[in-house]
Amino acid sequence: MITDRSSSDASPPDAERLRLAQADSGEQDWRAWGPYLSERAWGTVREDYSEHGTAWDYFPHDHARSRAYRWNEDGMAGVCDERQTFAFALALWNGKDPILKERMFGLGGDGGNHGEDVKEYWWYEDSTPTHSWMRWRYHYPQAAFPYDELVAVNALRGRDDTEYELVDTGIFDDDRYWAVTVDYAKASPTDLCMVVTVANRGDRAATLHVLPTLWFRNTWSWGLPGGDRIPKLTGQGTRLVGEHRVFGQLLLEGDGGPVPLLCDNDTNAERLWGLPGRSPYPKDGINDHVVNGAATVNPAREGTKGALHYVLDVPAGGQRQIRLRLTRTASPPAAAPPPPADLSDGFEAVVWARRAEANRFFAGVIPPAATPDEALVARQAIAGLMWGKQFYHFDVKRWLEGDPGSTPPPAGRRHGRNSAWWHMTSFDVISMPDPWEYPWYAAWDLAFHCVSIARVDPGFAKEQLLLLLREWYLHPNGQIPAYEWAFGDVNPPVHAWAALKVFEIDGGRDYEFLARVMHKLLLNFTWWVNRKDTGGNNVFEGGFLGLDNVGPFDRSAALPVAGVLEQSDGTGWMGMYALNLLDMAIVLAEHDRTWVDTATKFFEHFAYIAAAAYEQGLWDEEDAFFYDVLRLADGTKVPLKVRSVVGLLPLAATTRLTARTLHHLPELGARLRWFLTNRPEYAQVIGTRRLGPDGRQQRLLSMVGPEQVVRLLARMLDPDEFLSDFGLRTLSRAHLDKPFSVTLGGQEFSVGYEPAESTSGLFGGNSNWRGPIWMPTNFLLISALRDYAAFFGDDLQVEYPTRSGVKHTLDEIADDLSARLIALFTQDDWGRRPIYGACQLFQTHPDWRDLVAFPEYFHGDNGAGLGAWHQTGWTALVADLILTLRR
Repeated sequence: MITDRSSSDASPPDAERLRLAQADSGEQDWRAWGPYLSERAWGTVREDYSEHGTAWDYFPHDHARSRAYRWNEDGMAGVCDERQTFAFALALWNGKDPILKERMFGLGGDGGNHGEDVKEYWWYEDSTPTHSWMRWRYHYPQAAFPYDELVAVNALRGRDDTEYELVDTGIFDDDRYWAVTVDYAKASPTDLCMVVTVANRGDRAATLHVLPTLWFRNTWSWGLPGGDRIPKLTGQGTRLVGEHRVFGQLLLEGDGGPVPLLCDNDTNAERLWGLPGRSPYPKDGINDHVVNGAATVNPAREGTKGALHYVLDVPAGGQRQIRLRLTRTASPPAAAPPPPADLSDGFEAVVWARRAEANRFFAGVIPPAATPDEALVARQAIAGLMWGKQFYHFDVKRWLEGDPGSTPPPAGRRHGRNSAWWHMTSFDVISMPDPWEYPWYAAWDLAFHCVSIARVDPGFAKEQLLLLLREWYLHPNGQIPAYEWAFGDVNPPVHAWAALKVFEIDGGRDYEFLARVMHKLLLNFTWWVNRKDTGGNNVFEGGFLGLDNVGPFDRSAALPVAGVLEQSDGTGWMGMYALNLLDMAIVLAEHDRTWVDTATKFFEHFAYIAAAAYEQGLWDEEDAFFYDVLRLADGTKVPLKVRSVVGLLPLAATTRLTARTLHHLPELGARLRWFLTNRPEYAQVIGTRRLGPDGRQQRLLSMVGPEQVVRLLARMLDPDEFLSDFGLRTLSRAHLDKPFSVTLGGQEFSVGYEPAESTSGLFGGNSNWRGPIWMPTNFLLISALRDYAAFFGDDLQVEYPTRSGVKHTLDEIADDLSARLIALFTQDDWGRRPIYGACQLFQTHPDWRDLVAFPEYFHGDNGAGLGAWHQTGWTALVADLILTLRR
């Protein structure tokens, strides 16, 4: 059994940082293997070859065990190499389920009533950035998994009802479940030690089948040139040996006496469609053999998918452990059998050392001032980000046309989803929004991920930001792809903001990175100007922008009347974008004078955008708020007076020009002075100045001037509007009693405050929200407060909360807002975590309460976690908040 040892043993300090340096320099590729196996490949756009894009119907969960995936694999606690040549994952069977537990179960929008929703519980407890040490945890019921009950009950529920979750079935009553933990420790970049611990939490002895499974990704069934060579797995004693013509030799060996079971990673066409298949022992062969005793595994112990079958009898309250080692044992060609794997003293030394090194690494990341509970939250948030990296393969042109060895897809697909993105080819490890609910990258999610990732692995964060700007992702017209369901949708332009944050976190020295980002973002900024400013008046549209349900109608759909919707958030995002590019150009110009002209260009562009927000009526002087404005075909303007985060986002468009900057870049100073002299109408957004901490003049460039800041913050910091105990709501609570309504084209549209999911089904999919708390927008607004604080210092104090009679500096307010968001996750005075709401199991059970989930968003009044529930990447921003607050 692997046990903890004293931390006094002298393994090298900062060993994980050394591995990161070796990976970044190319000396040793410590990132080559990682948790890059998707947690859901079924129900995705990549695997959907239907005519009308019905991904969840075309490839449902019931097909997943029997049908070979085209683009990538999935599994539980899975790892693979960065090209997903092989995949390794855990399969379990409690002796009662109708199928092996090889992947997590959940429901789509039609069946889950609030969007894609997983119906199981697992956590990422730990991971270093090189994945030298990882821990994964899953709670598996001992009774038969209630697949049918979850489907049937959720189908009867509507938008006004809560979702029916696994815990609601009572299946965890009396603690009759398995707590399954997998620890991973790398002996080398391609040598992985694994400990599987199965703990019987019940009050009676029970049996669990454990099947560590190794397989090759199916690259041979699609008729592609050079893809017809099939790799091979062979069962030899207590191990599986793999042979691949490019990868070489691979060994999975386990202790104890497991039985190797082999089949092929090929579709069971007979089960699915009544047609003959490629293999007599298809993908579900191990499942059918273990569950039903069928003769569906190859008696010759050969195939492309294999498992080591353990049957563990565990007493009540007891546990058993399995040791496994996965190793690349030879380069191709490899004829000799691999030597036995060390599963004894050397194995234990590796596991202990990597765990100790992980503790040392995180002790250097998380400030000592953080409470133990905050440190636990931060470490698990970072672990979730690390486990959220997935191998993502998608050649859109090939997907549209179909494979030579497959039935041609319907002709209509050539003009349907993503057809304009035929240039895009993905074959990369990418940080995903959520490994199950959103197992495909999203551009603006990824930008926020990178800010937190940079705290532990700035090299990977920079690589991710550059990746989406490469020519095989960025559209030739300059648009950044949004997400798999519709690459052409518009995400907020936060890439430049994230690049600056990562640059600063990394020490502000990698000018080559900043220049590479800048070159491509110039194309993207031009795309925005050309495509999303219909009137050419420097106010912007954008549609969805991640906030599509805070308005009275769907901003991504056709408007209910002829006209153009000029958006305060779209304009605010673009004001922020211009300032981000100005800041980048200033940094680069201090090392390369050719960037000076770019700096002056974005200075001017910001001035135009910021002034236009007032000239075109987005700012309402009486209400002290920014609103969307509907500009009708006859020129009439209809302000949509919904007080939402749409009107707060212009706060994020701010930066400072210091005396040092203007001294080093006199051309920029000259242009600023020319504007103030010859274009006095821009003075409000570029003219504010005061002495900085160094006693020298500094300028504030801000879409929200000093007078407007105070008035707008009075709205934002009002408990009756945006301020909750757990951060800032998306929609003002004032609309609870006073919903906004407008009549357009003979139809009435309205918006009322709802603190969680919206009861309106107008927006479809997962997009039905109105008033909850979102981590990314809160994070941006907190960052904006700190930017204003850097300019105004302690001289600007505002009432906080509004009407409290107590004034605070902006830094103090930013700190308090950060603390409110952190409090979503940490235990309160009663030992409860607000994210878990009224669920007693999660709140009070000692085996559950310290396993932290990172939901997509939060109830606007009580902080309960909502949406994608177990690990949403951008919610890991809470780690950055903890690190900043406790620095």
